[in-house]
Amino acid sequence: MKFGCGFGLSFVGGTNFSLSPNLMYDVSKKVSLGGGVQESYTTIKDLQNTPTIGANIIGQYSPIEKITTLLEFAELNVSTKTETPTGKDTRKYWDSALFVGACLNITSKIAVGAKYNLLYKKDESVYTSPVIPFVNITF
Repeated sequence: MKFGCGFGLSFVGGTNFSLSPNLMYDVSKKVSLGGGVQESYTTIKDLQNTPTIGANIIGQYSPIEKITTLLEFAELNVSTKTETPTGKDTRKYWDSALFVGACLNITSKIAVGAKYNLLYKKDESVYTSPVIPFVNITF
């Protein structure tokens, strides 16, 4: 079992910061499965802020030592507050994300990469972009 923590940061269309501690099990030298919790905060200037919390399941495959591919499903509870001309509008809902991605293993404990949300919908997704760069640190 390996404990890791992912950090995501994006400035496309706003600012998105995410933190996702996870626990992974090495099925083999090339395949790992696991899950974790995820928290993120998205803001679009002074117009909107969106904190989220949820859980994710992750599958990873390393075809070679320096590269890891991933498939991740996340289910997030979203609470969006938007400034409107008539005041604040608050919405609460669930958002699903299905990510495919890849990362470069800088060391055996640090990976840098990006993932793409296949379920991204510009007007509905909590994410500001379908592409999320990330850094993962394993302990």
